[in-house]
Amino acid sequence: MKILLIHNEYQQPGGEDQVFAAEANLLEDHGHEILRYSVHNDQIARMNPVSLAGTTVWSRSSYRELKALVRREQPDIAHFHNTFPLISPAGYYAAKAGNVPVVQTLHNYRLICPNALFFRDGHVCEDCLGKTPPWPGVLHACYRGSRQASGAVAAMLTAHRLLRTWTRMVDVYIALNEFARGKFVQGGLPAEKIIVKPNTYPDPGQHETVRNNALFVGRLSVEKGIDVLLEAWERLGDRMKLTIVGEGPMADVVAERTRRLENVEWLGRRPKEEVLELMKRAGMLVFPSVWYEGFPMTIVEAYGVGLPIVASNLGSLATLVEPGRTGLLFRPNDPGDLAAKVRWALDHPNELDNMRRGARKEFEAKYTAEQNYGRLLGVYRVASERAGS
Repeated sequence: MKILLIHNEYQQPGGEDQVFAAEANLLEDHGHEILRYSVHNDQIARMNPVSLAGTTVWSRSSYRELKALVRREQPDIAHFHNTFPLISPAGYYAAKAGNVPVVQTLHNYRLICPNALFFRDGHVCEDCLGKTPPWPGVLHACYRGSRQASGAVAAMLTAHRLLRTWTRMVDVYIALNEFARGKFVQGGLPAEKIIVKPNTYPDPGQHETVRNNALFVGRLSVEKGIDVLLEAWERLGDRMKLTIVGEGPMADVVAERTRRLENVEWLGRRPKEEVLELMKRAGMLVFPSVWYEGFPMTIVEAYGVGLPIVASNLGSLATLVEPGRTGLLFRPNDPGDLAAKVRWALDHPNELDNMRRGARKEFEAKYTAEQNYGRLLGVYRVASERAGS
């Protein structure tokens, strides 16, 4: 097949960029011809707010470039990862102008929530779910703390709901888990068009020498539950060391707390290879998020090395972690319960060893490259059939 992959890259590289690259490489490894069309958010710095708002709703340049690319190359599938804000939904129309089936991976909640997170003022928020236009997101300045920027996102969502872009121009949506699929159906996307396919990751190899330490890997921000994490480790005392990897707006808070807490170290940002080595030596991965996570690649990486996960019993995390088999779940936003679950794991080493084996089996059962490849081809077949009907 000749497959066109489309992605709007982020200023701070993250999981979506990683999946875009990984799936392109996977498809190429199986002999498919891959065309890549990408733009980078660094361009935003050169745009005025009015121009950016217009581009968010309809990017004339992306429409023109993609339409020409489709006409010239005649791909079999156009697979979109992120279109926000520089490609815009105009990309779907460019593909459809060339009669190319369209697939969209739903990496976040952008199509049903202006800030894509379902998170506001330190708590889960669904005020915009199912609303057209999504006025609460504008009133609360949910996107970048700006009503003007939030208004641009709301205008994009409203315009394309009225145009029925989401139902007419996309043949198949890929949701990363059942929880996310349910939210998108609540938000108005057609249930029959949403297929669940998790992300994948190249096999990182299993644990080497397990140490008695916990690991957090991620953005240092409120929605990631950093306050919950640090308070839990204050309660744990010297029972277990915590290693924190990442950067973000709460870096100063983490730096101050790690100076006071002897059982916590902060390493800042680290290369992916070093993070995997840290995972292979850790005793557990802690995921204290207080928002609806999409599908964190960190979870797949942890399962790949056989690392159990202690996570918030919230959103997709509740479906990705199986208590007693691949990890443990604790009450969201409850540092006391997090500390209690960690103590239980330390007091039950045999059960923790079983969870290590369970984590690796979970990777082998659901997240290998070959399984992802088969599921991806299945999605493409469905999209081709629906586009041709």
